[in-house]
Amino acid sequence: MAEDLQGKNIAIVATDGVERIELEEPRGALRGAGAQTQVLSTHPGEIQARQFDMESASTIAVDRVVADASVDDYDALLLPGGTVNPDKLRMDSDAMGFIKAFVASGKPIAAICHGPWTLVEADAVRGRRMTSWPSVRTDLRNAGAEVVDEEVVIDGQFTTSRSPADLPAFCPAIIEQFAKAPQAAVR
Repeated sequence: MAEDLQGKNIAIVATDGVERIELEEPRGALRGAGAQTQVLSTHPGEIQARQFDMESASTIAVDRVVADASVDDYDALLLPGGTVNPDKLRMDSDAMGFIKAFVASGKPIAAICHGPWTLVEADAVRGRRMTSWPSVRTDLRNAGAEVVDEEVVIDGQFTTSRSPADLPAFCPAIIEQFAKAPQAAVR
């Protein structure tokens, strides 16, 4: 697994309020598998991460503002959760434009916990089998998804998980799914 993602470039779209472990643990697994990752956000500098949504955890450096990013530069997309993070992203036209373009590209997308909220906003869940944090499931259902309570769900280009407790299953699943994607990113 150490070289499964060699040469792949993975976008991580997040902003203030991201659940720290849902960004850092998958990012570490992706890097460990040979991928390069970039944190794309709605503003430059750093984003404020949270722990259990309530406690300030750390800051995470932003590599690129999402408004300046192109889907063509990335092979896959990671959408971490935290309650505030996807809610802010859903209100940002640049972030949603990037996510919608990624969905349209057919490239793999992974979302954990509250992360699928952005996929609801992108109108990308209809007819898809997915999971999420329990409070997001009604939104997924209302948007036309088949919602299941499983640690990892893979349906086409989407890989979803319920919570940080699922990270031991989520991380290897996204490495496997991202490795299957043709390397098409322009660097």
